[in-house]
Amino acid sequence: MPWLPVAFGAGIALYFAAEREPSAWAAAALALACVVSAMLLRRRPVAFPLALAFTALAAGFAVATLRSASIAHPVLAAPATLTISGWVEVREERERSDRIVVRAHRVDGVRLPQTPERVRVAVRKGTAPPVGAFVELRARLSPPLAPLRPGGYDFARDQYFQKIGASGYVLGQIRTAEPPDPPTLRLRYAAAVDAMRDAIDKRIRAVVPGDEGAIASALITGKRDAISKELNEAMYVSSLAHVLSISGYHMALVAGVVFFVFRAGFALLPSFASRYPIKKFAALAALAVAAFYLVLSGAEVATQRSFIMLSIVLIAVMLDRTALTLRTLAMAALAVLLITPEAVVHPSFQMSFAATLALVAVYGSGLGWGRPDADDSLQVRVALWGGREIAALILASLVAGLATTPYAAYHFHRAAPYGVLANLLAMPIVSLWIMPSGLFAVLMLPFGFDAFFWRLMGEGIRWMDTVALWVAGLPGAVGRISAFGIGPLLLGTAGLLLVCLLRTPLRWSGGAAVVIASLWALATPLPDIFVASDGRVVAVRGSDGRLTVIKTGNDSFAVREWLAADGDARAPGDSSLGEGTKCDATGCVARLADGRFVALALSPEAFEDDCRRAAVLVTPGNGPMSCSAIASDRQSRQRTGAMSLRRAADGFAITPTRPPGYDRPWARAASSVAAAEAGAAGARPAAREATPRADDLEPGD
Repeated sequence: MPWLPVAFGAGIALYFAAEREPSAWAAAALALACVVSAMLLRRRPVAFPLALAFTALAAGFAVATLRSASIAHPVLAAPATLTISGWVEVREERERSDRIVVRAHRVDGVRLPQTPERVRVAVRKGTAPPVGAFVELRARLSPPLAPLRPGGYDFARDQYFQKIGASGYVLGQIRTAEPPDPPTLRLRYAAAVDAMRDAIDKRIRAVVPGDEGAIASALITGKRDAISKELNEAMYVSSLAHVLSISGYHMALVAGVVFFVFRAGFALLPSFASRYPIKKFAALAALAVAAFYLVLSGAEVATQRSFIMLSIVLIAVMLDRTALTLRTLAMAALAVLLITPEAVVHPSFQMSFAATLALVAVYGSGLGWGRPDADDSLQVRVALWGGREIAALILASLVAGLATTPYAAYHFHRAAPYGVLANLLAMPIVSLWIMPSGLFAVLMLPFGFDAFFWRLMGEGIRWMDTVALWVAGLPGAVGRISAFGIGPLLLGTAGLLLVCLLRTPLRWSGGAAVVIASLWALATPLPDIFVASDGRVVAVRGSDGRLTVIKTGNDSFAVREWLAADGDARAPGDSSLGEGTKCDATGCVARLADGRFVALALSPEAFEDDCRRAAVLVTPGNGPMSCSAIASDRQSRQRTGAMSLRRAADGFAITPTRPPGYDRPWARAASSVAAAEAGAAGARPAAREATPRADDLEPGD
């Protein structure tokens, strides 16, 4: 059973690895054929498990294909300025601006082959209309953000599965108007939930000001955008950022507190406890409160996955089944992947299930301090003083931290050397003080006696903040890791699965796989040149081994991504990034480690000289007809997207973000993009609003 979701998830991963969109009927037919084959082979002891594995693989591929087909929607292919009227479905507060998602009712502007149905736009701070409002606005829109480097995170794919077809920013005022039709029941529900979350958020901020109130609101309502930049960064560096993202840990705490309170309360009634299964009643109450918490926190994708996992555990309790087993975890993974197959490529899913799998495997193997009622009197005395609980917390932090390290390194290029220390100091306070106080505050809110519990919660959060800032300030607290390919990550995942799922000595081969994957990742060569998709930003590795950046304009998000992938601690505005570059009115040049030049030509007048002297020529527009240098111009980047180049014996090894012939719903082929740009002729490039923040990719627990 535990291997079925592995095969199912592998099938989904194969769907995302395809260069062209698979046919839905072909994927469904293959899955059906595998099902029939497995049924015919069910009496064969060797053939049946193999057929079952292939069936799960084909089913995962088919589910992902059908999911993509079922949500098919237009995606903006070229920048455009459009007038949009529609309903506000989502409102988000951000540090410098607010952001809304609008479901378009009418779109006017330049003539495009297809117009997006849902768009996400930034608005001035404090001007976002409420969820459910019908608005009219003029916005500068861009296609969803493609990967900024080969192997980078695909934000366009992420937005496609959120049914968002464009992103940008509002021009001028937002006007509220009478809707042409009554809002749908779903929209009215979303508006009611958002109003409730806003009311609780304002109440918390009124009682607990500053970062403490912002974090308290994040833990209860899911609104985490008001936390100061310094503290937010410290939470990431200290490995406490998972506290800010409502997921498995928070769900388990809330459900655990409710389960304990209800079961203890029922136990105080002997006649009732002796006649009825109070444990099942407590599990039912915990499930109901967890469902309310899901709604209150905004029901983000990571929270939904956590609720599904918790629901299976609580239902297992109500059915007299063992809750924490690999079989239960497998059922939870299958349920999540059936509902949201796209989750398999998201870091929060990967880190969540990796940590849970490792913890369940350790729990099932009996590692730890043994039973507290053992005959060892010393062990009993230590356990009474909390030694067993402290050891269990240290062990859990180590196991979860090690299990999630490959995914944190791959997606965020970071490691947390002092993560165990920070979690050891902060997590008992979160578990025993902060979350119970928040739960009681919500319960007392309708009666007006909530202020005491909010302040109590704020004091606990102050301790957690102190721990985060202290740990982040320790020497070597920021562990930076340069980017590596998908190969080491897959091999490391295979090693983790072998160690956790096998029960024979063969399991330790997984440890060898993890070691090989680590060495493979560390041996990954770094690119010598990065080129942005618009050709206006280029990074060149000089003789000192660090990147030198040539750019025009103010778009620094690509630079930030490249520096992070390089394991470089510098910020995009660092003056040292421009050292070694020479510029004039027609362009700039930078020198590679071997002495050759990379040229960014801003004017056709520079082509002749740069083609003769440079090894690589980059230009934002159309390039020269012939050039002795490797040329990257607008037409070539329409086919490849952003790219990286690495020096080789016979020239350069070029790695494009999109390989030739790549055509998916969230990244159409170059011919489609060219047609869209022709339809939007005369539109100037849009400044990107939707450059994602680090916490847009937050790992869940």
